[in-house]
Amino acid sequence: MIILGIDPGYAIVGWGVLEYQGNRFRVLDYGAITTDASMEMYSRFLAIHQELNAIIERYKPDGMAIEELFFNSNRTTAINVAQARGVLLLSALNNNVPIFEYTPLQVKQAVAGYGRAEKQQVQQMIKMLLHLDSVPKPDDTADALAIAICHAHSYNPKRDLR
Repeated sequence: MIILGIDPGYAIVGWGVLEYQGNRFRVLDYGAITTDASMEMYSRFLAIHQELNAIIERYKPDGMAIEELFFNSNRTTAINVAQARGVLLLSALNNNVPIFEYTPLQVKQAVAGYGRAEKQQVQQMIKMLLHLDSVPKPDDTADALAIAICHAHSYNPKRDLR
């Protein structure tokens, strides 16, 4: 199973592609889609859409795991991230990639074994589980890999009615 993990955003979209077979992970690639703050917001959304389409075309994932949004502060930022998340979802839908959503609590539980784990604990588990030399940067990329790991540990094809 090839999993595309996505940490949504509009300045930085973290992404990671993992192959998961027989309880083993193989990292295919990871990175970040970045947009410049000087760009008009709609141009940023278009850039995110185009880059995600290229990633989907290159790796042909069996599913896209994306983090659900949780905000407790800046309303403007929340709206922009939500719009960017919509662009990401639409890219997956246009490419017939099934979408799976996970809360931050679910991701931490699946990766670190504890839903309230600190970011650093989760990052060290990513490094260990994926046999990486260092924690991927930026943090959004590490988060995307954690979301992909969460999907690998959570997905049950017998329950999937899509």
